[in-house]
Amino acid sequence: MVARAGQLGFALAGVGPVRPSARAEFFRRWLAEGRHGDMAYLATTLAERLDAARVLPGCVSVLVVADRYAPRGHVDLPRSGALRGRVARYAWGRDYHRAMKRRMHVIADEMRLRHPGHEFRSCVDSAPVNERELAVAAGLGWIGKHTLLIHPVHGSWLLLGAMLTTLDLGGPDAAEADHCGTCTRCIDACPTKALEPYRIDARRCISYLTIEHRGVETAGFAPQMDQWLVGCDVCQEVCPHNSARGADHPASSPGVNHDPRFDGFDLLEVLLWDETARRIALRTSPMKRVKLELFKRNALVALWSRFVSTGEVRLRQAVEDCAWNAAEHPLVRQTARRLLGLAGG
Repeated sequence: MVARAGQLGFALAGVGPVRPSARAEFFRRWLAEGRHGDMAYLATTLAERLDAARVLPGCVSVLVVADRYAPRGHVDLPRSGALRGRVARYAWGRDYHRAMKRRMHVIADEMRLRHPGHEFRSCVDSAPVNERELAVAAGLGWIGKHTLLIHPVHGSWLLLGAMLTTLDLGGPDAAEADHCGTCTRCIDACPTKALEPYRIDARRCISYLTIEHRGVETAGFAPQMDQWLVGCDVCQEVCPHNSARGADHPASSPGVNHDPRFDGFDLLEVLLWDETARRIALRTSPMKRVKLELFKRNALVALWSRFVSTGEVRLRQAVEDCAWNAAEHPLVRQTARRLLGLAGG
């Protein structure tokens, strides 16, 4: 299975045992402290996330695959004078859910023919499984202080998929050691101070605030948003395990299935979108799950972040126009008014 995954273009693949999570108490405490924010589904599916065998009864093993969506050493340079809303790198290419699952289904279908009577279920953000813990069990790396999987060669620009099975696949020869050491670059660089070692407060994370959160509280972080429109990459940008290597290094280019198609949007143009324009712009993107009103809310916050640093009058005017436009979604109007209120307007 691992070899076949490589033939299908996955950057990494490994197999491991499925066991109940060793971090169950940590996860329960994290939920009890409310650090998951509005993501209630994390609590309602807690039992499954702590034991993948609840997702596929009789499951004993997992194949974990990874696609690399950015090369080591990649730098997203700001464009001088551009009102560009930044997008996290995972979303620069086509919808990874489909791209990865299609290839995983090839492996699953072949395995069903070779092992009739056994079950195989492929998951790419489509089931309540803890892909990072399963990846560690499969020998693909360790969970870093920024809470993401890090591979010693490929770094952390990785998208994960898990194939659960009732077939015993064995496991890795040895688990990968934690190589974060005393480094705290990700924690120090987080614009909203959402990180502690190996723990994140989603309520302060820019990725959560721009994708998962549905309210106006995102506006309160405008000074720290730095024009992030969807997601955030800061903690990975500063990670030494994502630093540049030579051109012949295996992680020197993005995966073949993640060629970047767009890396941002003009913020003023986003404010002019209607639902048709949003669908056209995001037709093949994983960002299509972000609704129109959230895109516009995020664009307003990103514009205000720029306004705070430059004082450009036209940016404030764009926010004022949305604040009093009855045709806008209530969330958009409320966000604009909250931003104006921050400046006493």
